[in-house]
Amino acid sequence: MEEQRERRDPPWRRWVERTGRSPAWRSALLVAVLAQVGSGWAERVQTGRVSLDWLGRLLLLLGPALLVVRHRHPSAVAYGVAFVTLVYVGAGFPYGPVFISLAVACFAAVIAGRRRAAWGAVGMLWAGHLLIGHWLYRWLPPAGDGPAPWAQELVITAWVLAILALSELVRVRREQWARERAERVAAERRRVDEERLRIARELHDVLAHSISVINVQAGVGLALLDTDPEQARTALTTIKAASKEALGEVRQVLDTLRAPGDAPRSPAPGLDRLPELVEQAAAAGLTVVVTVEGAPRALAPGMDLAAFRILQEALTNVVRHSGSRTARIRLGWQPGALELRVDDEGPATGDPAGGSGNGLVGMRERASALGGTIEAGPRPDGGFRVVARLPLKAASIQEDP
Repeated sequence: MEEQRERRDPPWRRWVERTGRSPAWRSALLVAVLAQVGSGWAERVQTGRVSLDWLGRLLLLLGPALLVVRHRHPSAVAYGVAFVTLVYVGAGFPYGPVFISLAVACFAAVIAGRRRAAWGAVGMLWAGHLLIGHWLYRWLPPAGDGPAPWAQELVITAWVLAILALSELVRVRREQWARERAERVAAERRRVDEERLRIARELHDVLAHSISVINVQAGVGLALLDTDPEQARTALTTIKAASKEALGEVRQVLDTLRAPGDAPRSPAPGLDRLPELVEQAAAAGLTVVVTVEGAPRALAPGMDLAAFRILQEALTNVVRHSGSRTARIRLGWQPGALELRVDDEGPATGDPAGGSGNGLVGMRERASALGGTIEAGPRPDGGFRVVARLPLKAASIQEDP
């Protein structure tokens, strides 16, 4: 994903972001070639300057050579290149591409966060050039040279300020893009964490419900194995069916970990599977009465799954923690919300049945993710009640034809 985003970015942004990461010798070699070729052309144009000799060629190579280590020692390179450039100018050699090395060195220093070094280097060059051009020219080559025109000083000053402004702009842009990249990485990590939490909730709901049914039926089978073998056989059949369904749902959830981009092999459960849930509860010895108030509507897949899991967890809690063998489910279809209510007559058995106490937490997380609420607690007349209210947003409601 990051590579695809980089390919969509404009070339200038890719260049800015990669500044300081590419091998330094490549750009240093390019600067050296430009300095040598460009200074030879400038020598023919500026007839009043000293002709390039071995010293001038050496100075034109020394500046780019320092640029090779500019990423590791940006401050030292900036001052070193400024000094070499001053020696070149003071020796009377022609003006020209010699200043490119200093521009690259100051640019690297600013990008590396050494702004004071960059400003100090260009300040040293500017002050040194003023001294050479307006005072030391009497004792420096070329012979008979006069003071430098002030217009030239203005050009050099404008050039220095332009280089520093460009360097600051690139530095600010790089920091901004680095923050954006960090925010994207953090958002991706949050999505991964949310997906892990979703998978954990799915596994908890599937396993808690199925294992509770298996636990109850295993107890029934053991109790009736000698006195009523046929009823014990029925309990074992229920255990087999519940475990098979649990394995199928667990496999479906784990498939999303192995191949996140693939579509699931079967649709996620929803309220259309409520009759199956009632049958599983009946196999566990729980009679479930379902009432519907209002006109049912099609739900978005996420809300449909959440509603199913909330009812599943509520019935699981009845099987595990209530002495009642009857539960009542009420689906209230209201204009702006779906209300799910599960009641049992109690009393509480006080048997955790191996539970971790995460059932209600999982239900609250599912409801909260959809902007809904969960209320759970004892009823005034005894028993226990779970009420979930899930808002039906206009964008997620589809009326049945």
